Amino acid sequence: MKALIQDLVSQALAQLVADGVLDAVAAEPVIERTRDPDHGDFATNAALVNSKAAGMKPRELADKLVLALPTSEAVAGVEIAGPGFINFRLAAGASHALIPRILAAGEGFGRSDLGAGKRVQVEFVSANPTGPLHVGHGRGAAYGAVVADLLAAVGFDVHREYYVNDAGRQMDILGTSVWLRYLELAGEELVFPSNGYKGDYVWDIAATLHRHNGDAFRYPAAEVYAGVPADAPAGGDKEEHIDALIERAKQLLGAERYRTVFDLGLDTILDDIRDDLSLFGVDYQEWYSERSLTESGAVQRAIDKLKASGHIYEKQGALWFKSTDFGDEKDRVVVRDNGQTTYFASDIAYHMEKLERGFDRVIDVWGADHHGYVPRVKAALQAMGGDHAKLDVLLVQFAILYRGGEKAQMSTRSGEFVTLRELRKEVGKDAARFFYVMRKCEQHLDFDLDLAKSQSSDNPVYYVQYAHARVCSVLRQAQEKGFSTEISDGTTNLEHLAEDHEKALLTALAKYPEVVQSAALNEEPHQLTHYLRELANDLHTYYNAHQFLVADDALRDARLKLILATRQVLANGLALIGVSAPEAM
Repeated sequence: MKALIQDLVSQALAQLVADGVLDAVAAEPVIERTRDPDHGDFATNAALVNSKAAGMKPRELADKLVLALPTSEAVAGVEIAGPGFINFRLAAGASHALIPRILAAGEGFGRSDLGAGKRVQVEFVSANPTGPLHVGHGRGAAYGAVVADLLAAVGFDVHREYYVNDAGRQMDILGTSVWLRYLELAGEELVFPSNGYKGDYVWDIAATLHRHNGDAFRYPAAEVYAGVPADAPAGGDKEEHIDALIERAKQLLGAERYRTVFDLGLDTILDDIRDDLSLFGVDYQEWYSERSLTESGAVQRAIDKLKASGHIYEKQGALWFKSTDFGDEKDRVVVRDNGQTTYFASDIAYHMEKLERGFDRVIDVWGADHHGYVPRVKAALQAMGGDHAKLDVLLVQFAILYRGGEKAQMSTRSGEFVTLRELRKEVGKDAARFFYVMRKCEQHLDFDLDLAKSQSSDNPVYYVQYAHARVCSVLRQAQEKGFSTEISDGTTNLEHLAEDHEKALLTALAKYPEVVQSAALNEEPHQLTHYLRELANDLHTYYNAHQFLVADDALRDARLKLILATRQVLANGLALIGVSAPEAM
């Protein structure tokens, strides 16, 4: 209906241009649903935003616009309100026609081709494969997945991608942690580094290494720690200590055996991450390797581009990117004085490569702690001559888990964290997915486990799913009572839908395509969760106020059509969030 009103107003404006009342349309009007039903169904500011260009008062232009509006059977009345708003009141038949459209479209209702022909890449989660995914990662996973699905629902060609950080210092710390645990399993006594990864999963990987290789990777602890500076508990520096241990591991094991340890840790955890995300309803078209950027020469090519554009300089043996030329607070190192490239250099190459793949838009979903990283990545793209405006970085705030009123810890390094798998097993995928996207991504999220597991109207996902199950229950009751659940074609009998609760449901159903489009274009999945809660409330209210399985055949047919359409929209909306629509609860 909103699109219909938009088209009518556009035709009226074009007619005024043709009549010489307007030289041109100065500003595109906004069509909005009215907040007060007494003011009609839709309103437009077309007269207000074009009155200056027309050289007349808004209400005067509104009068001319109303006269120029094409007639439509869907519009029962048009009136001018306030300073010059034009209000539209829909005919009863217009809302009734929605029901057969929903039932005919089925799973396709609410989808559109708005983004047809445009390619969008959405990269999300991309957690370092140094440990299992925790509940903090879960929010980025749910948010990124729903944003991608919403964009696909409105016609964009969406490419979902996970950037695998399979190179760099954190992975070296993991590999060394695995090796040290292996040495302990082999009988060596050592003091585990304070900056190593301490989770039980490291023991599990080390056990696999020992099971497959016996003592082939074993060295005496004294030899391992020879020349290694003291750790923090002994008065030293924890970073220098772990870095020295990494070097000892590489020296003693040699390149091939060190790579075996490194890859065992990487592959084990990455397989676990893949499995976790798939069970959480998150799958990708591509798992992109950071290591491949170096092996393919992309990192060096990006650095060469920055050199050619005059934005790289040398200082103290290192290469620096002049990011301050683009508003950054300080310049950034891309190649260290030891010749090793930095994480930032890989990120520059990765984003350069994203744009080279021809995406019309690139969306990164990052944790809120990466906010300072955004301007420097955009600066690098700009310095290389790339269209940095194509990059949109969405920052997701942390999710804080509460169990029994107590805040859970989530430290990957210490191993004291709640995994996404544990959360899924405790509250279920549906509750986790729904709760994660109930608020704007930039807002903090307190995840209440007790609420997520409760079977009450206070639990939003239960409340929405129960609305869907209630409609299914009505159909089962109909069969038990001998009523046919076959409905009539088209708008037959829908004129009987005259109750206020029925009108409220019809209005809510009509909003669904608008909500999907708005949620997709604004990257705001919470718009959809809020809508589904409101639609569920309308259904529950209707259910409690009226009988559906009445003796009157025509009225029963009309009401069955209405609740079947509602069930379809609930199912469609839940599917976009990655939540099931149960038939019984």
